[in-house]
Amino acid sequence: MENLPVEVIGNILSHLGTARDVVVASATCRKWREACRKHLHTLSFNSDDWPRDLTTRQLEILITQTIFQTMGLQCLSIHMDSAHEFSAAPVIAWLMYTRETLRSLSYNVRTTPNVNILEKCGRQKLEMLDLDHNTITGVEPSYQRFTCLKSLSLRHVSISALDLSLLLAACPKIESLTLDTLEIVTSDSQSTMELSSQTLKSIYAKSIGVDKIVLEADNLENLHLNALNLDLFELIGKGTLKHLKIDDVSVTHLDIGENTDHLEVVDVGNFTIVWPKFYHMISRSSKLRRLRLWGVVFDDEDEIVDSETIAVSFPLLRHLSLSYELRDGLLHYGLPGSSQLENVSVLELGWTVISEHFGHWVFGMIEKCPNLKKLVIHGTLSEAKTREERQMLANFTSFIVHLMRKYVDVDVQFEYE
Repeated sequence: MENLPVEVIGNILSHLGTARDVVVASATCRKWREACRKHLHTLSFNSDDWPRDLTTRQLEILITQTIFQTMGLQCLSIHMDSAHEFSAAPVIAWLMYTRETLRSLSYNVRTTPNVNILEKCGRQKLEMLDLDHNTITGVEPSYQRFTCLKSLSLRHVSISALDLSLLLAACPKIESLTLDTLEIVTSDSQSTMELSSQTLKSIYAKSIGVDKIVLEADNLENLHLNALNLDLFELIGKGTLKHLKIDDVSVTHLDIGENTDHLEVVDVGNFTIVWPKFYHMISRSSKLRRLRLWGVVFDDEDEIVDSETIAVSFPLLRHLSLSYELRDGLLHYGLPGSSQLENVSVLELGWTVISEHFGHWVFGMIEKCPNLKKLVIHGTLSEAKTREERQMLANFTSFIVHLMRKYVDVDVQFEYE
């Protein structure tokens, strides 16, 4: 260790993970202190890493001393729990001291008064910004401009729809956007969030308090909607979308555009869909590799998703996941037609309420997949079983044993809740 260059030691210290470990390690000798001062590029402060009896004032002093002993921090993470509310002055000092070299900032600090992070970090070299439990007001895109920012995450943040739109416009190179549990400040009863970016490639939107979302993104490749209750979601783009994931979403009108030729993954769970409309949106996705329809509820009781439609529309499909649902005896995922799912190597099938038809459906789906390598059975088992349910489960178990003997090359797995 004595022969290691200080630059290498600085890199080692940067990978320790927590600022507490860095403080302890840098006290080893003069050479390690020099490495910490001149070559440390990453620091992470978390209130859970320090003794619980430390006061907020003591934490402020400790963080200030540690940061001010460095000379070129590039990545700074500060996450303090709700028990600590810091003064604004030392927090501003941390940001002003590091902002010229900082590339990544992850910030969750409650202060009095609120610190305007955009004002302190704008027009710098920041490439990644992660804000948690913060309030953003009065965005000035002409001044608070993030010319290098590629990734922006806002979690538990209060912001108006206009300020969010302006903030996105102030990031000309942004590629990834995470919006998680936002409080959208609005005076309108019908709130609309309009976002536009020519460089955005990935967006994750969860628990956002608006009625309508309109997203204009010509180069979007990944769209993930989670835990949303919307009247409208509209994507305006040029058909670059590759990954679409919708989970626990209620939306009256969903429009991801007509051009979905490049879709490779469609993952839908806990979602009420009008199948003809949804199928129309994704039917041209001839490059689709993975399709998951799990826990979906059909708006029309007579709608059915059959394997023939899937086989013809998505010839390159490799991974297929379907949850089994019966409504008044109607099998939603039917088995008509002679077309094979030639490329499907992984098949996941599941139930929420098992019935006597489940085993026959599993057998039929396996028959449709001549090159199947892996079968995963998902099921829900309640604590109190009726005799009829226990018998159906026993019959299904016997059926699977018979199935495994016939398809010895298929790896069969079970996942029960």
